[in-house]
Amino acid sequence: MLSPKRVKFRKTFKGRMTGLAHRGSTVSFGQYALQAVEPGWVSSRQIEACRVAMTRHIKRGGKVWIRIFPDKPITKKPAETRMGKGKGSPEQWVAVVKPGRIMFELEGVALDVAQTAMALASAKLSVKTKFIQREEVVSNEG
Repeated sequence: MLSPKRVKFRKTFKGRMTGLAHRGSTVSFGQYALQAVEPGWVSSRQIEACRVAMTRHIKRGGKVWIRIFPDKPITKKPAETRMGKGKGSPEQWVAVVKPGRIMFELEGVALDVAQTAMALASAKLSVKTKFIQREEVVSNEG
């Protein structure tokens, strides 16, 4: 599973997920992509489950890009612990996803195979997503 090699601070604030994603909101590498429609946290386990589901469906043909990385530590206090005594210890890593963020990209497979693979990946996620294709840029050179 994905996690940072090292971080500056062990624990972070919860943060806010207002607004739209400006960075990482266009299809850059592949032909097809899975785009977030709502904000949320995507855990490293969910990202790995999506990767496995997609690569199994495309039978290792084509190429998959993961455009999000879990770099935010989420803390949990032990079960049956009284309030107080500080913040809990880091338990998992999540990626903060805003609406419009491209999470996965795919290339080298047919459209129907890509749609099914992305649908399988979307079922593993905790945020609503939509399937999009790259818009081809047409240049008018005289």
